[in-house]
Amino acid sequence: MKWTKRDFLILLALMLALALLGKPKGAASAEIVTLDGRMVQGGLVTGRTAPGAKVTLDGKPVRVRADGRFLIGFGREAAPTARLVVTVPGGKATEKVIAVAKREWNIQRIDGLPPKMVTPPPEVLARIKAENEKIRKARLADTDRAMFDTGFVWPVIGRISGVYGSQRILNGEPRRPHFGVDVAAPVGTPVVATADGIIRIAEHDLYFTGGTILIDHGYGLNSVYSHLHSVDVKPGDAVKQGQKVGTLGGTGRVTGPHLDWRVNLFLTRLDPALLVGPMPKLSPAPAD
Repeated sequence: MKWTKRDFLILLALMLALALLGKPKGAASAEIVTLDGRMVQGGLVTGRTAPGAKVTLDGKPVRVRADGRFLIGFGREAAPTARLVVTVPGGKATEKVIAVAKREWNIQRIDGLPPKMVTPPPEVLARIKAENEKIRKARLADTDRAMFDTGFVWPVIGRISGVYGSQRILNGEPRRPHFGVDVAAPVGTPVVATADGIIRIAEHDLYFTGGTILIDHGYGLNSVYSHLHSVDVKPGDAVKQGQKVGTLGGTGRVTGPHLDWRVNLFLTRLDPALLVGPMPKLSPAPAD
């Protein structure tokens, strides 16, 4: 078979096309950032970008791990969109607009409470202010250890009696939205660490929350347990996921025994239920 000039040109074109199809994507076409999680109000999202990149969310700096991973979160009142800007080393800034899904919230009415349960008496306001500031400072802890890599489990098994984002109306007066998940169970039920962490607060008698524990999971992510009957840890203790840290109770300002479990990314209040699966079923009591 005799090859013509036209045959050579066609063969060259085919070889070039095959080479382009097999060529790996270069840095210019690589995805700058990937996000994994629930892009909803109350959601926690894990991002990944190039090591050494700088990240901001709505203009605020985001802590980036050495391997390029980072956390962002959306509060109850998060806007419909958020602006994520990533600047990789030696590159220009890349903007990603995140659509944040809106959620509907439950409204709970509780009537017949004693007045002091709705409006604290003036003589305890200074105490409340000091306790709130202590918790706020602990929530700002920025520990350079990703202890949350263990994932999360339910800290106690029981009936879910309150949900994140619901608004309570006490004796007819609208109060702040609820920022945790309430789990009702008998007093003394063991409560465990939802993930690895370091105890930052271990108090036995705060005005609103009674027995209270705050666990620092690293990079600004923390859990708060309230209304505990017993507190079995102390500040500075390192805890492992599933380790008992206290027992469920009815201390502080409550209407019945339960655990109020909250999760925060610094000062952004997240929905703990989005971090775990469905509530496990209680094991049946052994027969006598």
